[in-house]
Amino acid sequence: MAEAARKLDIVDVRPAFTQADADALNARFAGVETLTMLKALFAEGILGTTAVVSSFGTESAVLLHLVARADRSVPVIFVDTLKMFPETLAYREQLIAAFGIENSWVVEPDAAVLAAKDDKGLRWSYDPDGCCEIRKVEPLKRAKAGLDSWISGRKAFQSVTRQNLPRFEVEDGRLKINPLGDWVKPDLEAYFTEHDLPRHPLEAEGYLSIGCQPCTSKVQPGEDPRAGRWRGWEKVECGIHVAEKLGEEPVF
Repeated sequence: MAEAARKLDIVDVRPAFTQADADALNARFAGVETLTMLKALFAEGILGTTAVVSSFGTESAVLLHLVARADRSVPVIFVDTLKMFPETLAYREQLIAAFGIENSWVVEPDAAVLAAKDDKGLRWSYDPDGCCEIRKVEPLKRAKAGLDSWISGRKAFQSVTRQNLPRFEVEDGRLKINPLGDWVKPDLEAYFTEHDLPRHPLEAEGYLSIGCQPCTSKVQPGEDPRAGRWRGWEKVECGIHVAEKLGEEPVF
């Protein structure tokens, strides 16, 4: 198992994927079983330099297991915001070992930025968007700098902001793949059961969507699975799934 942090000085040279490329892939793989699709994508080199971005949350094991079955050498990126639950860090280690993942990358916030913009570590309490930008969006931007494409664990059912999610899309010139976009909760549960996958230890306590510890709460019966994220704020996404403009610098 390899651990590597992405360097700060990587130049972000973005590939030239177009919407036509995404449309063609969506047409080709329409109705194709997810594992079969992943094996073809990796074997044919369609994705170029690629990696999985995983939060190691309550549903992450399904995608990670599928990717490992298709090709264990595909890198898995984890953004450690330095505000994660200890249980999430332990779960990450557990899944990497259990699935035989060969390349795992950990990226963290820039220490200088934290010192300048969040020296008390409390930005989450008054500016959650700014906190996510510093601790999650910017580190992942660095990690993606050398990638032609990246693989996301998003699913359409998770929230209203993720409806009509295609398997393939283009974001900032990169191909973005959502292998589980059309999966629903029963599909995930069936896969967990069939393959006896380990569960995130906080799921049984009512945490259905898990991010940073200060901004994650338990989900009540009948609530949206992501209702426990940033409770009390008009915020539903951390920002990593929001396209940026080329050349645009993040606003901290």
